[in-house]
Amino acid sequence: MDLIIIFGFIILIFSVIIHEVAHGTMAFALGDPTAKIEGRLSLNPINHIDPVGTIFLPLFLIFLGSPVIIGWAKPVPVNFYNLTDKRYGALKVSLAGPLVNFIIATFFALVIRFAPTLNQGAYDIFQLVSIYNLCLALFNLIPIFPLDGFHILFDLLPQGEYLEKIRIFFYKFGSLILIFFIFIFPGINWIFAWCSRIFYFLSGQPIII
Repeated sequence: MDLIIIFGFIILIFSVIIHEVAHGTMAFALGDPTAKIEGRLSLNPINHIDPVGTIFLPLFLIFLGSPVIIGWAKPVPVNFYNLTDKRYGALKVSLAGPLVNFIIATFFALVIRFAPTLNQGAYDIFQLVSIYNLCLALFNLIPIFPLDGFHILFDLLPQGEYLEKIRIFFYKFGSLILIFFIFIFPGINWIFAWCSRIFYFLSGQPIII
């Protein structure tokens, strides 16, 4: 069990790093070299670790025995003024992270479905990779600042004075709202429920913790 927790923590760290690298890579593809210049297109964990999101929060959730371990890495810097796609560039950058997590989750879930002779160790690791990436994708799609879902939603909505006031409100209080959602609502159970359904749909297997 302890070994699974260690593997899970390592998988989470690299999953959130890949998530951020995906943002930076999309921005670079659209004309913004900021992340590349600052060395943030690397998979080196040292370049991405956020003390709270990458270390403290995951370990705290493990300590609580949470069924879902979530976190984040240090956000990749993006200069949206450099993007060649002025209309949808920011939206594409925001979508890149969750999309990559979902692709990774889908790949490993399909391996489980179509390679039923996996040994137990490989099955456990593949399941963790799939579940953690599913949870990260869903978590980041929540429309609460500073998550990707917030930026995606506001990039899709028409601009206006009233909407800008709402955006400013979330800039000020989004982190508190997110904490409420995770620990008091509790949104973490909602995330796990949807991860379980999607994982079962993709892999044909229930989640075994």
